[in-house]
Amino acid sequence: MTIFTKIINKEIPADIVYESDSVLAFRDINPQAPIHILIIPKIAIPSAREIKGPEHAELLGEMIDAANKIAKEEGIFEDGFRLVFNAGTNGGQDVYHLHMHLLGGRKMKWPPG
Repeated sequence: MTIFTKIINKEIPADIVYESDSVLAFRDINPQAPIHILIIPKIAIPSAREIKGPEHAELLGEMIDAANKIAKEEGIFEDGFRLVFNAGTNGGQDVYHLHMHLLGGRKMKWPPG
């Protein structure tokens, strides 16, 4: 069981900004931008490497839809934001429960490195 599963189950607190039947979003406790929100599915998928196109397409669409709604609420939709999935150790993944980072509130740099 990951820390994200415990957040989904309300076993540990989180600053939740969005919730639906299949998706949960909360503020990152170690933000890398003025706005840094994690958007996770409520089902256990360890990593983006385990995504199956047709099987998970609707869920990924819901996660992006949630990101757009949150970006509007946070006032960053018009200026722009970044969505990031990390996969595996070298990809920067620390928690093995699929999660998408919504980053905004400042100009993003490239390459992100």
